[in-house]
Amino acid sequence: MEACIAEISAQFPAVLITGPRQVGKTTLLQHLAGQDRHYVSLDDPTLRELAISDPHLLLERFPPPLLIDEIQYAPGLLPYLKLRIDQRREPGAFWLTGSQQFQMMKGVTETLAGRVAVINLLGFSQRERLGQQWNVEPFLPDPKILARRGALAIKGERALYEPSGW
Repeated sequence: MEACIAEISAQFPAVLITGPRQVGKTTLLQHLAGQDRHYVSLDDPTLRELAISDPHLLLERFPPPLLIDEIQYAPGLLPYLKLRIDQRREPGAFWLTGSQQFQMMKGVTETLAGRVAVINLLGFSQRERLGQQWNVEPFLPDPKILARRGALAIKGERALYEPSGW
């Protein structure tokens, strides 16, 4: 994901990482952020209130590059982000995290259309958890492939994830 986020940040002024709770959205972006990127968590009641009541002041206090965590708590901040993006046209200026709530996504795509790249981050797959290779054939509902998979399943769960068994 690091290379993907770096590439996207070079092309878009804003990057939004969405996904379920506790999958590592914030951890990933904080890891990549470096020392010069400000961090604002809207989980903090004081910062959330500032983002809601005076979005302009929040963005003055925390200039880009900026990571705003839990953007869904302050949807009114989005038009102000749009103005900042349009003023500066700076790639990677804003990194955002948020849940997959439909209304929040609708607001982001409408307000920041053409200015934001949206990445959906999911939890680790079984393959990632086991530290296994990624170069496996795609699943195809072919009778021969299903028979091979069934034979491997009898040998044990881990065998399902071994590309050498194919």
